[in-house]
Amino acid sequence: MEPIVVVARRGEVVEARHHVHAVAVSDGKIVESCGDPALVTYLRSSAKPLQALPVIRAWPDLNDAEIAIACASHLHRPEQLDPVRSLLAKAQASEEDLECGYEPTRLEHNCSGKHAAMLLLCRRMEWPSTGYRLATHPCQAAMHAEVAAVAEVDPSATPTAVDGCGVVTYALTLERMAHAFSRLPALDCGSRAVAAMRAHPDLICGPGAADTELMRLGQGWAAKGGAEGLLCAVSGEGLGIALKVEDGSTGAVRSGLAAFLSRLGRDVGDLGRVPVTNSRGEVVGELRAD
Repeated sequence: MEPIVVVARRGEVVEARHHVHAVAVSDGKIVESCGDPALVTYLRSSAKPLQALPVIRAWPDLNDAEIAIACASHLHRPEQLDPVRSLLAKAQASEEDLECGYEPTRLEHNCSGKHAAMLLLCRRMEWPSTGYRLATHPCQAAMHAEVAAVAEVDPSATPTAVDGCGVVTYALTLERMAHAFSRLPALDCGSRAVAAMRAHPDLICGPGAADTELMRLGQGWAAKGGAEGLLCAVSGEGLGIALKVEDGSTGAVRSGLAAFLSRLGRDVGDLGRVPVTNSRGEVVGELRAD
């Protein structure tokens, strides 16, 4: 089947067309796809719920907000930074120990929750905290092994690179990403990660974001977006999906997601209607699947 096409209109003129590849997997089998389910791309921040699993297992007393922020790409609002601080306190670490860079500060970096969770894992495992982001560190080796195990791929055959926040990221097919998310609720501590995300969709990103808005529909989804137009999610009954906007447009994710979920017979509400606004906040167009 051809990719979904998301059209961006400004006024009455089509300004861009974005091609979207998507796949849904259940019980190890593809149940629906658009475009190329074998498309290989980096998992980026969609890996965070998988990377949180060894941390949850090592620290079973983490609360839902702490787990959710470990899975998040947050917008550094006060309610999002509080659980990051809590993770750092449990790790007996400080903001200066975070190796995610400055955006605008280390604490406010949208990956600070994941990085704080990695410091927490280092403390429990008695690994050195310095350099925890590097591929040669046991923390990243553990993360690589976890992602490969969940996706059921050979870690030695999984291409890796450096993510935007400095840790390792992993290349998988969209089908393997959807498969990994379909397995998440049944994994050791996977149900805790899924429950925390569902309970705190606004910690995962924020208003307007595809993952937050999908979870806000109240249909049992747990979803996590990634850079360059990626989104992975799992439904309440274990249907895993992975979606990639070919040109990396984040703005086209929601509309592409809504179109794909509609193919699956799901109610998407207004998820697919994404307004285009100017710097004054005025609506001047929209994104919608063609």
